[in-house]
Amino acid sequence: MGLSLGSVASLCFVIAICSFLLYRHRVQSYEKLLDSKSSGFAEQFTLRSFTFNELDEATQGFQDELGRGSFGAVYKGTLPGDGKSIAVKRLGMVKEGERDQFRTEMIAIGRSNHRNLVRLLGFCVEGSRKFLVYEYMSNGSLADFLFNRNERPVWKQRARIALDVAKGILYLHEECEVSIIHCNIKPCNILLDDSLTAKISDFGLAKLLRPNQRSSTSGAAWYSAPEWQNSAVLSVKVDVYSFGVILLEIICCRSNIEVEGRSADEILLSTFVYNCFVGGELNKLVEGEEEVDMKMVERFVKVGLWCIQDDPNLRPLVKNVILMLEGTMNVPIPPSPSLPHVTN
Repeated sequence: MGLSLGSVASLCFVIAICSFLLYRHRVQSYEKLLDSKSSGFAEQFTLRSFTFNELDEATQGFQDELGRGSFGAVYKGTLPGDGKSIAVKRLGMVKEGERDQFRTEMIAIGRSNHRNLVRLLGFCVEGSRKFLVYEYMSNGSLADFLFNRNERPVWKQRARIALDVAKGILYLHEECEVSIIHCNIKPCNILLDDSLTAKISDFGLAKLLRPNQRSSTSGAAWYSAPEWQNSAVLSVKVDVYSFGVILLEIICCRSNIEVEGRSADEILLSTFVYNCFVGGELNKLVEGEEEVDMKMVERFVKVGLWCIQDDPNLRPLVKNVILMLEGTMNVPIPPSPSLPHVTN
């Protein structure tokens, strides 16, 4: 016997009420994050609150600059007492109206703890001056590891680094209390520790994942998904795209765009890799290397090509990326990737 119109209406009303209560609970939880005061960060999230003078002393007046990225310059320092090496990131000035957003992002960073994320040790907020203090990564960036060496790093090391990066992204997307889209994953934001474990840095400094989150101007052009140009709603798939570009670079030990010494069909790495794949010439990607598992290379290439598809719906979720890289999930034959998109 079918349901009466009144019964259907009552059921819809109950569903609507439940949905509203769930939504209100999530909003209240989020507002609690916003209401956290900076003075309570260290106690609640085991972060140390530094003074500007402490950081000025630790860095000897911010003399040793390690690098400069989208969010500010990074300096090497040494903590007095235990002699621990640190990396101090000087953030750009945060306007008065952006304090809540900054505070929320600080909370997200403080709550994030994973072996493949660079560990945040503390922070400093004094007036308009804002700093983050990270563990120091002794082996520099993935960019230096891949592109600035006379000899290629061995395949096993590169394969392990690729999995490290994917696992770090998975944590940000699915295992954090508040899901985070990194939005700026590139080789110089992936750092290596003493044992060459790859750790993602600069996470949590872009906008936190929220409904209807839209694109902005951050991110490196050659690692950015087409959604950046199209002003489309951003999703976790933008990080998957960036990872795909990086994965191809890890396989080939060359950057995504190279002109010098390259033929026309080798300038764009994605085109070169795809042509080698369909032509059965994957050996060209690791030419001259020893002890390379070519079945693994083929698997990694197919995963990378899926990750850089224009259509976000064709890109796999990062949890499936990991399963495919590990060989526990089948990797279908990928279609040809489109040309890279660059924002003017």
